[in-house]
Amino acid sequence: MIRKLALAGLMAAGLGFSAQAQTFTPAVIFDMGGKFDKSFNEAAYNGAERFKKEFGGTYAEFEVTNEAQRTQAMQRLARGAGATPPASIVICIGFAFGSTLEQVAKEFPRTKFVIVDSVVDAPNVSSVVFREHEGSFLVGMAAAMASKTAKVGFVGGMDIPLIRKFHKGYEEGAQHVNKSVQVFMNMTGTTPAAWNDPTKGGELARSQFERGADVIYAAAGATGLGVLQAAKDSGKLSIGVDSNQNHLHPGSVLTSMVKRVDVAVYNAMKSAKDGSWKAGVQSLGLKEDGVGYALDANNEKLITADMKAKLDAAKADIIAGKIKVTDVTAK
Repeated sequence: MIRKLALAGLMAAGLGFSAQAQTFTPAVIFDMGGKFDKSFNEAAYNGAERFKKEFGGTYAEFEVTNEAQRTQAMQRLARGAGATPPASIVICIGFAFGSTLEQVAKEFPRTKFVIVDSVVDAPNVSSVVFREHEGSFLVGMAAAMASKTAKVGFVGGMDIPLIRKFHKGYEEGAQHVNKSVQVFMNMTGTTPAAWNDPTKGGELARSQFERGADVIYAAAGATGLGVLQAAKDSGKLSIGVDSNQNHLHPGSVLTSMVKRVDVAVYNAMKSAKDGSWKAGVQSLGLKEDGVGYALDANNEKLITADMKAKLDAAKADIIAGKIKVTDVTAK
């Protein structure tokens, strides 16, 4: 039976766990935007749910709503409280946990930690990063092939190097198809609130449509839902991100750049349970099926056989190193 943990400062924010004692106790901390953002956080949630379904039991979870909660949540989960044992592994979803985890990992050296989208160098931390620029290259190609105006758009969430990485790959993919294509770009903001502002996302999308774009890629968490809705309302095309969002507006979402955060979370829990977990850095791209583009019944009429052939050929060339996609975050 699921109940809320009565932990000071965290109860209202929704830290939950099973009252049933477990020898293995995984935990997930979701980033701003909530676990049901239909994008990044929700992919992590789906991975945790898959683990729960396959192995039984449950997991602790916490949804961050303000910056101060990051440290509190990590410490509470690692320490345990009342009937809840210390977490065996704490998975932090998002780059924003990086600086906090550097300190908390030292405080709890026996606890395994995982961080997605950032690198923390510690003996008890596994860092999972993705080569988003590779997947973004493919959806950029799709955008350029589908566009009738040779003008496509990009709406990012928080203006950070990670999202600039999405944009650069998208731009290079579009230009790979058509060197003269125009790529409009807007970021939603410079604070974490940029991940959860669908209204602003819709406004930015409509502005790009008014300038002639007819396909827009949203890499903005829950903000992107506003972009997808604006495309549907305008009779244009959108491209989803992180989770497969094709089903949100069938026939309007051209494709989605899937980022397998679900697999990362599932694998982290499974490896911690079976004893194969290792610290260090994992980089997941096209070769590892860590990123890609989504094709299903909801968009099969939008991605023609010729488009698919060109996308799959480019994927093979990227994996083989014949096509080099710029990683703006590379040092």
